[in-house]
Amino acid sequence: MKKDNPTFSRRKFLGTSLLSAAGLSFIPGLSSAKTNSFSGAEDIHQIRLGFIGVGRQAMGILNGMMRIPGVEVLACADVYEIKRERFQIRAKRLAEEWGKKNSNIDVYSDYKKLLTRADIDAVVIASPDHWHALMAIDACKAGKDIYLEKPLTLTIYEGQKLVEAVRSNGTVLAVGSQQRSDLNFQHAARMVLKGKIGKVQKVLVHVGQPEHPRAYDLDKQEVPKGLDWQAWLGPLPYLHYNEQLNPGISLVPEENEKLWGAWRQFKETGGGYMTDWGAHMFDIAQWGLGMDRSGPVKVVPGNGTHPLTFHYANGVEMVVGPFDEGRQGVKFIGDKGWIKVSRGQFEASDLALNPTMERPNLGYPPHYWDFIDSVIKRKDPIVPVEVGHSTCVICTIGNIAHELGRPLDWDPVKQTFPNDKQALELLHYNYENGYSL
Repeated sequence: MKKDNPTFSRRKFLGTSLLSAAGLSFIPGLSSAKTNSFSGAEDIHQIRLGFIGVGRQAMGILNGMMRIPGVEVLACADVYEIKRERFQIRAKRLAEEWGKKNSNIDVYSDYKKLLTRADIDAVVIASPDHWHALMAIDACKAGKDIYLEKPLTLTIYEGQKLVEAVRSNGTVLAVGSQQRSDLNFQHAARMVLKGKIGKVQKVLVHVGQPEHPRAYDLDKQEVPKGLDWQAWLGPLPYLHYNEQLNPGISLVPEENEKLWGAWRQFKETGGGYMTDWGAHMFDIAQWGLGMDRSGPVKVVPGNGTHPLTFHYANGVEMVVGPFDEGRQGVKFIGDKGWIKVSRGQFEASDLALNPTMERPNLGYPPHYWDFIDSVIKRKDPIVPVEVGHSTCVICTIGNIAHELGRPLDWDPVKQTFPNDKQALELLHYNYENGYSL
């Protein structure tokens, strides 16, 4: 895949992929453990980033990206003035700390102005979910590669249109499902795919509770100075402002967000734990089942007597809810054993199934490096757009089944609810305020 961008044609690409070492293509970053292709090089690749949406999540990504040699951050865009200012200050400080060439960060209230910059190669999009599709599709059209926070989109139709935009524009899009770059999760998926626990019969997935979003019910508050609330809403029907949707910060004294944006909790703006943590945990479950780019054929909503359950054509059931000690994670159960994995933990029915290697400390998050390496090599990252979309579909059809209160058939190939008009209407919502895909 070749990118029609003069800044790329002038570059001398690295000759050896950091992900191509024998046997290590499953684990981004391990092949570069002993020799970093950037370290000490005279002709270091410069990948120049812009950030769109600079709340709490973006600040963490900024810290990780700035550690990678060759990565420069040039600009940011956000609808909240004080968060633009914070980003500018923090990026300058990190640039000086890590010896970057550029420490002057430009700021924009309109992300489309950032996308017109010819000197920006890629963007990090860490906006609320309802903006993901519009911003990412605009970035594709502008010739920018994309690191996009999960879940991929707010609706299934948005995801379908984003997949089209990525492929038709030759864009490298990486989804921020960082568990794919974690050794424990990778090992779990590898062992299950290799049949080490026999034929998989059931997968238990815990995403947190309450699983499903609730209707917006926060009190109305005055919009703070410097926040363009209508721009934050974008295509959404009007909702009154509450600080929990976009938590405030202070620069003097320095005080960051005390909580994550509560937009995740409401069906008007997010998908609850089903999409917030489900985008991580269903991603691992689908990976281990060999169902990337596919999915279940039926979803049965939970009630007081049974949990939310996804049924696959091969007979496997994916059951959603707390299991064992109740930690968010995934448990694969086969006819010859089981594997349970969560962040920082790995357990199995047989000690021989446990991981035997440790990830070396690269100095920067391997998931971010996988994206940068993919931009350089013009290749798919470990979580490409189709995988992010199929994972997001799982989350969303689970919420739709819950909303309708009845079982739903799902066609994972055509990505539709066969002969179900009521369910089909929930594949998307009507954009307002003049927005369209």
